[in-house]
Amino acid sequence: MSDERSAWDRYPGYRVDLLPCHSTGRIEYQGNIIAHSDSCLLVKESEHDTRLYFPEADVNWDYFEPSTHQTFCPFKGEASYWSLQSKDEAAQNVVWTYRQPLTEVEGLRGYVSFDTDKLKVELVQNWSGDADHAVVTSFPVWGDAADLLHLLDVTPVTEHHFVSTPYPDPPIGTFIEELKERRRRSVIEGGHQLSQAIVAASKTVPSQRVTSASMIFSKAASFDETLDVQVEVLRGGRNFSTLEVKTVQNEQLRSVGLVLMDSSPADRIRNVISMPEVPGPEESKPMDMKVTGREIRIVDGAYTNDLDHIGPPELYAWIRFRDAPQHAYQHTALMTQATTHWTIAAALRPHPGLSQALAHVSLSTGPLKTDISFHDDVDVTQWMLYVNDAVYSGRGQAQGQGKIFSFDGRLLATYAVHTMIRDFNPQGNKSGHNAM
Repeated sequence: MSDERSAWDRYPGYRVDLLPCHSTGRIEYQGNIIAHSDSCLLVKESEHDTRLYFPEADVNWDYFEPSTHQTFCPFKGEASYWSLQSKDEAAQNVVWTYRQPLTEVEGLRGYVSFDTDKLKVELVQNWSGDADHAVVTSFPVWGDAADLLHLLDVTPVTEHHFVSTPYPDPPIGTFIEELKERRRRSVIEGGHQLSQAIVAASKTVPSQRVTSASMIFSKAASFDETLDVQVEVLRGGRNFSTLEVKTVQNEQLRSVGLVLMDSSPADRIRNVISMPEVPGPEESKPMDMKVTGREIRIVDGAYTNDLDHIGPPELYAWIRFRDAPQHAYQHTALMTQATTHWTIAAALRPHPGLSQALAHVSLSTGPLKTDISFHDDVDVTQWMLYVNDAVYSGRGQAQGQGKIFSFDGRLLATYAVHTMIRDFNPQGNKSGHNAM
């Protein structure tokens, strides 16, 4: 087709990356599998969510009929559509293809994509080694565990100064200003900042390991901007070192922490509490947090949007990752990142009409402070059990105590999380999404 309406020359830096997908793509509609393929493409495009494209040959076209609808994308070309054979308005124009894609995306020829708002678009991953154990992630996805590790593994700029790039990079709205309104809530979680502090400290004093860390989250940080991580060695010792780590964004302090590092001598004594007896990962409910390469299973399905799911103020989560990072501190950072996920949900469980589904909707929630101590070595490709007890709720706050065990019962870490749980103040908080 003609490239006359192409926008590639007008937007230098704009990207459409066509990547082979190493998982199985699956489309479901009303209980029927209407597309299934091991040869999908992941299409990562500036200003867009990642999309999954299927080879035309791997679609069951018996469910579809051609549509007269057409659209034009100045980066991909003219799109032709199909509708499901249904009178339901929601079934119209749910599949599209670029029969003559622009030169820059010629690899899209022969592939189709599906509307993730109208159809269940899933990636089925079998990286666990068990052919019968599938890890399912629904589109749109946040990203991959490799993206998460990249963000946690802050990059040194100068001595004691590190940065984490925006995500996505560049953020939505960079090329087309009006698309900024499409940005989702992009607050960086407290555990994420604590993990970055652990990485920065480990790179600053590579001869020692982080044994404990404490961080206060003073103001919410965003994935939309670069995050600066600043380290000051308060005292560097042969056996112990103390470091202060600050995260700064737009010249404003977002969090500040203290990190204790140790040369890790051999045991003189050892005693470890026992892991609680709870159902294992295979008996627990899968939880999709939109990150491929990470598997989460919740005991009794306790992390839920159901406002009537009442239970004790506790939550048990099993987590593991597909890939093993290169360095021990990266394993520690990935394990730490999830520690601030659970306390608020656990604290809300005993209360009818409340659940974590109301967080950032009608409840202003978030971690205020976290403390963590690291004990045994961790391998994040093996199951880790996060034990979370909300020991106090009141006065607009909740306190959680947590432990992380390996599958074989070793105590990997213990932590405490101090959180905020309160109603929005519409007068003092016009955005409704940040009370900090």
